[in-house]
Order: sequence, then structure tokens, then C-alpha cells
Amino acid sequence: MRIPRKSPHVDVPIPRKNPHIHVRGFNLRGSNGRILRARIGALGCVLALLGAFLAPAHAERIKDLAQVGGVRGNALVGYGLVVGLDNSGDRTSQAPFTVQSLKNMLGELGVNVPPNVNPQLKNVAAVAIHAELPPFAKPGQTIDITVSSIGNAVSLRGGSLLMAPLKGADGQVYAIAQGNLVVGGFGAQGRDGSRVSVNVPSVGRIPNGATVERAVPNALDGGGDITLNLHRNDFTTAARMVEALNGAFGPGAARAVDGVTVAVAAPTDPGARIGFLARVENLELTPGTAPAKVIVNARTGTVVIGSQVRVMPAAVAHGALTVTINEAVQVSQPGSFGAGNTVVAPASTVSTSQEGSRMFKFEGGATLDEIVRAVNEVGAAPGDLIAILEALRQAGALRAELEVI
Repeated sequence: MRIPRKSPHVDVPIPRKNPHIHVRGFNLRGSNGRILRARIGALGCVLALLGAFLAPAHAERIKDLAQVGGVRGNALVGYGLVVGLDNSGDRTSQAPFTVQSLKNMLGELGVNVPPNVNPQLKNVAAVAIHAELPPFAKPGQTIDITVSSIGNAVSLRGGSLLMAPLKGADGQVYAIAQGNLVVGGFGAQGRDGSRVSVNVPSVGRIPNGATVERAVPNALDGGGDITLNLHRNDFTTAARMVEALNGAFGPGAARAVDGVTVAVAAPTDPGARIGFLARVENLELTPGTAPAKVIVNARTGTVVIGSQVRVMPAAVAHGALTVTINEAVQVSQPGSFGAGNTVVAPASTVSTSQEGSRMFKFEGGATLDEIVRAVNEVGAAPGDLIAILEALRQAGALRAELEVI
């Protein structure tokens, strides 16, 4: 089973020196005195800095760093009908496939509906069903399924899914789904069109709602080497994994194929291979450190700095432009017995000012802890930090890859 690799980083929020909202380099001041600050990034962006004080590298199990080649889940998908809804199903005039599916199902059960008759149903909904077939699943075992409306049903609460086949990518049926839905959402609608919805009532789950009917071929039945695929491409981790395996099972037991794959000589007997893999996945090694990288999410303003990031000697000054907008209303009143009309005209006053910027200095080889401390001292917002990092990279002082997502 694949277990996500634990991240060695720690989130460190940067405190703000003022409570204003920042959006890309400008402050907007309204007539009521409220300030809307804007710097690079989106409103309400959150800065995440990874690891001011990181623990030293520690050993991790192979099962946390890699997965066995061929041991994987398989996606299943199906189509079916949910019945028993409380007047919240598909409106068949807009979803004719629901009526067609119902007619086909009734025909298989011996009920013939005339071709010119289209039942106007409100308690039936056409749904898509999806699930994941776990590795080594055997016929008779059950799996959880998710049921989602594909028509215009308002809610699936209280419905029951009728027997529906679940197919794999090869078109073969691997499971049969049926059961009562568990819906976490809730919705209510008035006659005037007003509606209140909590979560998503058009999606539900059925625990153990599908029974496996066909097994996927076992990837471990054949002889030969077993491959271990790293979750992240890293030549150092691959080399250390080979060293750990050779130390446990003897020289030549493992070899690195590339930066992701390690091949291990394994017994040919299926039972012995399982015991061998149990020993392999519990071996420990120290993975290679992550590359020096800064991740910037331009949509949310989030900045993530890896522990290996270094900054060469540089001095940085960053200021902000404040724009103050005062809105007023002028009323023009005509004279007595005049033929004119009272006119209301807006009057705006716009002024700008440059805030005093503070300069701070990075010493040569500044660590993540020093970067965080310097940014905290000047109270830089996430947008400010993005601009500073981009400028440091252009100046050649940022020893890291800057990746924008």
C-alpha cells in the first residue's frame, strides 16, 4: 500500500504588523478611514514558510519511500438509478436518459412500457458510480463506492441505488453495486425559487456498497525481480536504498535502474516472496535531502521555502505606495421659483504617499531561519516576499529554483 512520504518541512506563519488586507503594492483608503492594502498576490493570501528549525535527517522505512511495482488500485466506474427520493429526483423533461434507463430496466424485469409513454418521475435520479478496486481484492469482498447525480436531481438523500455493474478500463465488470446512500449534505427549496444548501446533497457514499466479482491478475505471481518505485525522483535516495538492501540481503541483491526504480532479486515461490517483501518494506534508510526550491502560488499568494534554500550577500529595500481616496457628494439646489432640478454630483479626492521603506541585509549563505527572521522584522506581507524573492533571483543572490504554480 502506498503511504505518502512525510514532508520534513514545518509551516511557519509570518506575523503581520498591521491588520490591513494586502493586495499588490497599493493601499486604498476610503472616506470612512478604512484601509485596503494590496500587494502582489490575492486578497487574504496566506504565507507558509517551511521549517524555521528543522529536525536533522532521520531514517525512514522503505514502505514510506516507495511502492512495489504492479501493486496498485484500479479505477471502476458505472451507471445506475437511485430510487425512493422525496420529490428531489431528475426532472425527466430535461433529463430524458433517466426515463430511458428506467424503461430498459423495467423491460428486463418483464414490465413493458409503451413507447409513447414517458413517465414524469420525481423520485428517480440517474447517477454515476465510481470506486477503486484495491490490489489483491478477491471475489466476494466488498468495497466502498461514491454515487454522484449526473442529471438535475436536487438531492439524493434517502435514496437507494439499484443493482449496477462497475467496469474497469478494459470494459470488463469487476464489481456489482447496490445499497442505501449515506448523504452528508442537505438542501431545501421554496416555491419562489429560494434555496438553502448545506454541503453537497447530490453526492453520497455507500460503505461496502459493491461486491467484487472478478479479481485482477496478481502482479507478484510471476518470478523474477521485484521493482520498488520511489514516490519522488531522487538519485541519492535510490543509491541509499540499494545500499540498505545489499546490506540486508547480501551484495548484488539490489540494483538501481534509474532515479526512481530499484530492482531486487526475490524468491520465486509466492509465499516466500510475501515474506521477503515484508522484510524489505521495513528496512530503514536516510533519504536524500530535497532540492533547494521556492514554490510560489500566484493565485493565493502562498510561498513555500525549502530548508536547503540559501541567499547570498544582498541588501533589500521594499516600500509601498499608499493611495487615499475620499468620496463626497455635492448637491446642487436651484433657486427659489426656478425651473431647474436638484442635482446630486459625486466628488472624489485622490492623493498618494510613499511609505518609508526599510532596508535589510542578507549575510552570505543565509539560512531559512535567517530569512524568516529578516522578513518578520520588516513585517513583509506575502506579496512583498514574492517580489523580494523574484528580485533576488534576478540578481543571482537566490540559490534555489523558483517555481510558480
